[in-house]
Amino acid sequence: MEPTYWHKQSASDPLYGEVMWSRPENKGTAGKLLIVGGNSHGLTAPGIAYTAAAKAGIGSSHVLLPDAIRKAIGNSFEEGEFAASTPSGSFAKSAINQIIENADWADGVLLAGDFGRNSETAILLDELVDRYDGPLAITQDGLDYFINDVSPLTIRECTIMVTNLARLQKITMAGSPSRLIQSSMSLHALVGLLNSWTRESKARILTYHNENYIYAERGEVSTTPGPQINNWEIPLAAYAITWYLQQPAKSFEAVTSAIFDFLKPQNASPPAASRVI
Repeated sequence: MEPTYWHKQSASDPLYGEVMWSRPENKGTAGKLLIVGGNSHGLTAPGIAYTAAAKAGIGSSHVLLPDAIRKAIGNSFEEGEFAASTPSGSFAKSAINQIIENADWADGVLLAGDFGRNSETAILLDELVDRYDGPLAITQDGLDYFINDVSPLTIRECTIMVTNLARLQKITMAGSPSRLIQSSMSLHALVGLLNSWTRESKARILTYHNENYIYAERGEVSTTPGPQINNWEIPLAAYAITWYLQQPAKSFEAVTSAIFDFLKPQNASPPAASRVI
């Protein structure tokens, strides 16, 4: 007998049909999203996130990029804005007030990745997570800045971590108490571990293992079978935060439905990067 906390969604039928069919009908009520990411050596993530959020049905979105790439982008991306950057092309810590101002406009924030490795960016992201208390999704190398004993992402409300299993292993091993995730473990074992972890912390996890996309929140876990799409983390993070913003009172059902929406045949390939890259 399967545990009651494990909710299995099929590839052909959404688990929560009422959530699928009760989305906002106009852009004005479909959510506002701030996307933050990029550095002068890596600009793919914010473009993919912007395109995926539009495809997922976000009402409006705005992209914040380090100003080191201003010359490469120019004025071709109307939804983009530039913030202070370090000499190496990553976000500078002095960009914090501009990011907070944009976050106050938005209903939620997506830290899309391509941040690079920079000590100033580390300070910036830590302060952002501390000062901003709204819904947040974080993926790719943005997560690397928060792999520590007491990660703020595991004690912060409304924070969705979208990660592959390798990065999730590092996050859980660094936590206190640590939890061992192995690539060889069964789907059943991973579901049980995520049930325990998300009951004991505020962590919300979206990952992939054994041909299933897995979402865990407050002890509830859903699984959805599907192919492991290349670079799935960024676009699925955009889908997850979009659906979450549109139905926050049913966050578990909304993110599970976002996975189903993402895996629909017309979406089963990485979204093309927008003009931002």
